[in-house]
Amino acid sequence: MTFPSATTVTVGPDIELSVHDTGGDGPAVVLCHGFPDLASTWEDQLEALSRAGYRAIAPDMRGYGGSSAPDEIDAYALPALAGDLAGLLDGQGIDRAVFVGHDWGGFISWSMPVLYPDRCLGSVGVCTPYQPFPTTDLLRTLVNGEDERMYMLWFQEPGVAEGVLDGQVELMYDVIMRGGIDPAEVAQLAVVDGAFDMNPFRRLDTIERRGDSIIDDEQRATYVETFSRTGFGPGINWYRNIDANVAAAPDVGRKPLDLPCLMLCAEWDPALPPAMAADMPERCSDLEMHIIEQAGHFVQLEKPEAVSTLLVDWLTRRFPPNP
Repeated sequence: MTFPSATTVTVGPDIELSVHDTGGDGPAVVLCHGFPDLASTWEDQLEALSRAGYRAIAPDMRGYGGSSAPDEIDAYALPALAGDLAGLLDGQGIDRAVFVGHDWGGFISWSMPVLYPDRCLGSVGVCTPYQPFPTTDLLRTLVNGEDERMYMLWFQEPGVAEGVLDGQVELMYDVIMRGGIDPAEVAQLAVVDGAFDMNPFRRLDTIERRGDSIIDDEQRATYVETFSRTGFGPGINWYRNIDANVAAAPDVGRKPLDLPCLMLCAEWDPALPPAMAADMPERCSDLEMHIIEQAGHFVQLEKPEAVSTLLVDWLTRRFPPNP
């Protein structure tokens, strides 16, 4: 199966999503990407899901690729992003779906059973656990108030991060799209001027390359062409709403979930290590968890067969495709 061509789906007033939909009559599975990614990150999973009898749907999320990118920062708050997915189901004539999310997309997939329980069959996190949003105050304690050393804090001031990254698109994907490395090596790379630094984005040109590239030339070209055109600002605006999300959706990450849930962790993910998911059984009564060994943050690209196999196996047991 070739990657489905994009179609445009109107999901709300003045908002359209660019959507890749395999079609079919099986249960719907919506796959949500994170930062700085695109729907194409799920190419292998879409093929595996389609072969298994599922209708797999991957949108460019709001602010990305061919989808609408409003100028207002508050247009990227959690209620709006989750509302896009409910609108996507409406636009495709789908009643309920399983939502799968990686990175920021994981926060959205976990929010769906809280904000739209009647539209959600199940929820899957890839690297991203079901937990409350971190506040900027909490993040600041990790770097002793030095905002530039924590990427999510550095992202807060409009124009700053995108002012750096928009001129380094090719370098960005050369640096971040690499396979996982041992956490001990990551810890060494994260020390800058004798202090712990959690912001690789402000020092892309000095980071030592470790791990093999996990994208081919065609994938790299897609990322570079797309983000050279759109810039990173809309995606960064998602981060500028983290405090607003806590206020607007306080139950997300806290409310117990009783629908079928799957958590796929990447053993060597430096941003979202498996330890962050350790307490999920306390909040998810029907939870299955797996750790994909020696994999980094973009596990769906680095270990596509492992992710697809675990996802399809869980789906066929919990939501069998139509005969």
